Amino acid sequence: MTVDKELEKLSRLTPPAPDPEARARALAAAMQAFDTAENNAPAAQGNAKGWRQSSIINWIWSPAMNKKFLAGSALATLLVIPAAGYLAIELTRNGLPTVDQTEIAGNLSKNEASKQPAATADQPVTVAPQAPAGNGSLTEQSVAVALAPQDKEAPALAKPDSLQTSEFDANDVAALANKPEGSAAALGAAKRAAPATPGIAPQQQLAEPMAAIAPSPTPPAEGRVQIQLDPNRERFANAAANPIKSVATDPVSTFSADVDSASYAFVRRSLTGGAMPDPQSVRVEEMINYFPYDWPGPDTADQPFKATVTVMPTPWNHDTELMHVAIKGYDIAPATTPHANLVFLIDVSGSMDEPDKLPLLKSAFRLLVNRLKPDDTVSIITYAGNAGTVLSPTRVAEKSKILSAIDRLEPGGSTGGAEGIEAAYDLAKQAFVKDGVNRVMLATDGDFNVGPSSDEDLKRIIEEKRKDGIFLTVLGFGRGNLNDSLMQTLAQNGNGSAAYIDSLAEAQKTLVEEAGSTLFPIARDVKFQVEFNPERIAEYRLIGYETRALKREDFNNDRVDAGDIGSGHSVTAIYEITPKGSPAVMNDDLRYGAANKVPAEASDNAHQGELAFVKMRYKRPGEDKSALITTPVNNSNAVATVDAAPPDVRFSVAVAAFGQKLSRIAALDSYSYQAIADLAAASRGTDTFGYRSDFLGLVRLADGLSQR
Repeated sequence: MTVDKELEKLSRLTPPAPDPEARARALAAAMQAFDTAENNAPAAQGNAKGWRQSSIINWIWSPAMNKKFLAGSALATLLVIPAAGYLAIELTRNGLPTVDQTEIAGNLSKNEASKQPAATADQPVTVAPQAPAGNGSLTEQSVAVALAPQDKEAPALAKPDSLQTSEFDANDVAALANKPEGSAAALGAAKRAAPATPGIAPQQQLAEPMAAIAPSPTPPAEGRVQIQLDPNRERFANAAANPIKSVATDPVSTFSADVDSASYAFVRRSLTGGAMPDPQSVRVEEMINYFPYDWPGPDTADQPFKATVTVMPTPWNHDTELMHVAIKGYDIAPATTPHANLVFLIDVSGSMDEPDKLPLLKSAFRLLVNRLKPDDTVSIITYAGNAGTVLSPTRVAEKSKILSAIDRLEPGGSTGGAEGIEAAYDLAKQAFVKDGVNRVMLATDGDFNVGPSSDEDLKRIIEEKRKDGIFLTVLGFGRGNLNDSLMQTLAQNGNGSAAYIDSLAEAQKTLVEEAGSTLFPIARDVKFQVEFNPERIAEYRLIGYETRALKREDFNNDRVDAGDIGSGHSVTAIYEITPKGSPAVMNDDLRYGAANKVPAEASDNAHQGELAFVKMRYKRPGEDKSALITTPVNNSNAVATVDAAPPDVRFSVAVAAFGQKLSRIAALDSYSYQAIADLAAASRGTDTFGYRSDFLGLVRLADGLSQR
């Protein structure tokens, strides 16, 4: 109690003012004591010499590994494995060891590194604020904050879905590797995205993250690293869907035959890869014509093909009908096929060094060689910067020589396709077979980026070369760099076809099972023209063939190039037509009577019952003058219900519906993927190679992906 009272008295007392001299002496003594304690304090991290934990590991690791008696011994194994495990645990727990900025600058002291001036337009920034933690994205975080644009006019880095290339030098890469958050992943992504340098292994393109920390001088301009932020550079022709046309004002439809099949393989690759295909990659006619059909064919080669027309209700619109035109080419017996002179023009650029590119290409061509006859001839030209002859014209009787040349192909270099095309056509001309098949088979994964590379330049080259009677087949391989637009241009102007090989099974289908239709043409410049009777049909829409449209006057002009049909080829075209008086008619009648004007031929009583008139023009191989085949369409071609149509017709209609839905055609918005699958399943018929079953699987995949 006495103590409490004394404390209470003291609390009421006013303390005396401090003596200034005494205060100064106390402060000096305190600072001296602090300095003494700081200098004698034990080092952090549990070691007396102040090393970092990673330095302790290096102190143990280096002498052990440098001792020759430990190399390859069991003792080395006992030391290495625990040490490596300990290092991994420490790096995982504490993060990657960082290096101060002087290690990045190489020739700056610690004070200089902290006082670096801001970069000018000609001086790239190599040290920048640290990226926010928790995000190692190359395009959105690590690169965006670690590296400033190197050119004052260069755009800022975009989101991953933009097509853009950024340029970094070696010091920039070192700075990127030095970022704690996500830097290793970012540099790994940069290594994967950077295009390969010809003749240099991928691991030599960019050093590993820790090696990149080492000081290095700023490289010359030619040594800068190109990093492709978005590797997907595939190009497709941008063609709008065919519109609905009024028969009163535009009764005639004209287009070129198309027997390509590349689009279906593109679609399959996308769907099996877990993504909906780019609508521009979907060409409905190629999807329809991908499948073999048992259309009635001509009895003799005197008439190279025959047309079969079916009119049926439209599954996705009860107020319209479909006019289905099926063409079957004459199938040449293998014993009577002409001799073939083939030149394999093979892209061996550095980008072909992927499993689904050059290795698959080599396997595909081996299949084709095994399909050829002993008297056929094969040559091989490669291109990668410069064109080179790998194999001079060689008879297939020397098959081992041809296969050995294919096996020796290795990737490396840039893509100088124009020079390769010139060399391939020259070699084909050298081994030209009169009355035989002379064809260049171009196999590539993408652009021709050396020499003449525009579509128009290459189109002109191909147009000139086809005059010599040498045709062109284009085979695409791989993904990410495929120029489908250019493939189509070259094939169409080279009197050939384009296919996409995404698997060995597709190579078997294209180059072995369908070798006759791929290699041996039975008709050139095949054109279709359909005239609709305005007394029966109000409107029509051609499904697909957007890139094959021709002018009305082109049909009778033999100088206008068109598609070719090979031995046994089938070609299918489908129109959605709107009968007169249907509630589905979209166009109003014209005010001034043009709607009542009909061609004289259509107004003739003899033709009043016709719905349409189908005409086909073609040239026989080696001939310059075309011949004409005509087929009238009337009520005898019609069936009352969808189920009454032949199974092949119904299946091809299901494929047409699928292609239109993938293309986002508004007319198919209310028609479900399940309805497409049901229609295809009910009309699958004989499926010898399983193609139709695979199609059903793709429809199911699209249905699932569309509901995400």
